[in-house]
Amino acid sequence: MSRGFWLALLLSFTACVQAGDELPTNIRMASDVWVDRINADGTGLSWDVLRLIFEPAGVKLDMQIVPYTRSIGLVQRGEADAWVASYQNEVSEGVVYPTWHYDSDLISALSLASKPVPDQKALAESRLVWMRGYEYQRYIPGLNHYNELLRRGGILPMLDHNHVDYYIDAQPEVLEVLDAASDPSKYRVADLIRLPLYIGFADTSRGRALAKLYDQRMAELVAQDALRPVFERWGQHYPFE
Repeated sequence: MSRGFWLALLLSFTACVQAGDELPTNIRMASDVWVDRINADGTGLSWDVLRLIFEPAGVKLDMQIVPYTRSIGLVQRGEADAWVASYQNEVSEGVVYPTWHYDSDLISALSLASKPVPDQKALAESRLVWMRGYEYQRYIPGLNHYNELLRRGGILPMLDHNHVDYYIDAQPEVLEVLDAASDPSKYRVADLIRLPLYIGFADTSRGRALAKLYDQRMAELVAQDALRPVFERWGQHYPFE
């Protein structure tokens, strides 16, 4: 075969490798709705942070609002590039976790005011509920008796009728549930732990490239203190002290 054939073949192979290494021009993000962090209209702290991370690098955010467990499934199947608000190593298959977290969750417990303040002993002996897929038993020691819920609508009646002792969730979601109470003084909100929040990326060439970019950009933005004004604007805890 001629030298021209081999040169053409080499150039074609090189072009394919370069194309495969190119950074995507968009990132397909999947997320549930989180109060003042991920609003369905595209506003919120998390969206503002993510835009600062990706858009100056030429990567546009394509946002899809879906239930939390579905967002994970979309990423594992490669139908989305990343999902928002994962705890560290929460999912082990088909997922790449970056080094940097982008936010944190203050985890709180909602109960009747007559219940004990939820220390570790009380939680270990109590009946707990949280939303499906949140896996709090992996991050808070001693949570033994728990059930997972598909929706938050019936939590207050469950507490009122002594079907459960504590409902555990991120504080904004706990307070949103409490807002529906006719007499909020019947209940207590107790803070438990603060957990870092991560982006879970798909274990694909796109996902790995985007995760690498994410870590690079987060290191730059934190070093520049460029994210602090976003957290201050939304009145939220700054997680990079």
